[in-house]
Amino acid sequence: MSQETVVYLNDRFVDYGQALVPVLDRGYIFGDGVYEVIRDYGWGLFRMREHLERLERSAQAVEIPLPCSISEMESIIEEAVSRYARPVSQVYVQLTRGVAGRTHRFPPSGTTPTLLIMVYEPPLMPSELYENGATVITVPDIRWLRCDIKSINLLPNVLAKEKASRSGAFEAIFVRENGRVTEGSSSNVFLVDDSGRIVTAPATSLILSGITRAAVIECALEAGYELEQRFPSLDELYSSKEVFFTCSSSKVMPVTCVDGRTIGDGKPGPVTRDLMNRYDVLCRNGKPL
Repeated sequence: MSQETVVYLNDRFVDYGQALVPVLDRGYIFGDGVYEVIRDYGWGLFRMREHLERLERSAQAVEIPLPCSISEMESIIEEAVSRYARPVSQVYVQLTRGVAGRTHRFPPSGTTPTLLIMVYEPPLMPSELYENGATVITVPDIRWLRCDIKSINLLPNVLAKEKASRSGAFEAIFVRENGRVTEGSSSNVFLVDDSGRIVTAPATSLILSGITRAAVIECALEAGYELEQRFPSLDELYSSKEVFFTCSSSKVMPVTCVDGRTIGDGKPGPVTRDLMNRYDVLCRNGKPL
């Protein structure tokens, strides 16, 4: 983040250095909030409506009322992006329950939710990761059972990502007690089995169904790939011909090493490369290949 970051806080745009919330905001005290991250690729915001509809679903699930309509939020975001005045950007939207006394129960009715929108430079992914593939590790999935809610409570994800970083890996993949692979700490995971079928976890409460995930599934089906949505086993992950993960910041990221085991021939595979290309075209044009 920098002074160039555009910030909208509650009902007005403010300077980045002046963007402050009270210490009793429930997002700060309890992590009582939800969020979204949206990419702008220069031609427009990528699937903003889908992101904001998911924000609305997350907010409804934890009973936080939206402070404005989705259409009004779209207009605010579009103005924020225009104020940033750069060809590409990333938008962060966060909604908390608002400011109230520190009690666990919901505050009295009439408490105003806190809406934060930030526009800033997107992270740059190293090109060698796309050329050579990323290294990942697996970690136990110790998260709660409503991972479909895009909550700002991300401590298990933070710990998993830090463990990956300390081990020299780029991402951590969660595995539940039954040995089933769910998703990454900030991504959705896909594998390609011996038959060429693409396998990914289904959109249940055990994963956050990514907007990028959905777009890549569309690309795969349009390309004629067979795709199965089920929880693969850890052994399946290790023995896969290809592995990749998806998220807004990384797009389609090939994986060539999991827990020190080489995936396939140790290079990004043909299915992964094809979907990387198809998704890049979608991001550049807003339309599939």
